[in-house]
Amino acid sequence: MKLVKHLANLGYGSRKQVGLMFREGRITDAQGEVMYADDPLDHDNLRVDGEPLDPPQGLLIMLHKPVGYTCSTKDPGRIVYDLLPPRYRLRSPLLSSVGRLDRDTSGLLLFTDDGALLHKIVSPKSKLSKVYEATLANDLRGDEAEIFASGTLMLESEQTPLLPADMEVVDSHRVRLTLHEGRYHQVRRMFAAVGNHVEALHRSRIGGLGLGNLPSGEWRMLDQATRAELFEA
Repeated sequence: MKLVKHLANLGYGSRKQVGLMFREGRITDAQGEVMYADDPLDHDNLRVDGEPLDPPQGLLIMLHKPVGYTCSTKDPGRIVYDLLPPRYRLRSPLLSSVGRLDRDTSGLLLFTDDGALLHKIVSPKSKLSKVYEATLANDLRGDEAEIFASGTLMLESEQTPLLPADMEVVDSHRVRLTLHEGRYHQVRRMFAAVGNHVEALHRSRIGGLGLGNLPSGEWRMLDQATRAELFEA
């Protein structure tokens, strides 16, 4: 029954549902020959309704998250998993978002079912920078870049100052901010600390990986070469 468990872990259904798919002849090999539940497991040769199987454990997916979606599986509103194939929510191990973007923030969001890779991405030891594009409610006053780069800015209710952050001015209301840590609502709280308000926020890059021309609401699987870009300085 290895095939049944394998397909169930990929999210194609419960073991009972997958067993029924075998009985209905929906599981075949690449040549169209019907497979049986006790056949040897050969992932690359299997087909479900004529389509190749999703990749096994080790997925890394990049999503261009739109505003209005939450990084949750339980929120009653729109969630980022709605933008992925429905069976991806049923995979085991779980396909988890790597960190979060709040409902009002758009941009680059990663997913993986590889716990070691997730830990490597979020670990401070990896020193992966994150680039955000922020649109502000009020004009810049002129000293924000110096304050953010100082390494002395304390956020409300925090016990340690922020690491230095780099700010590039786009115009009087827009900036590009590069962070080297990830605290809760950090960009919004940084500008609140200097008397401003973030009206729109977009994450465009993590490490060496950018969204490129990926449209809002779309996703793509990252191959090994693209994964390497993530950890490039």
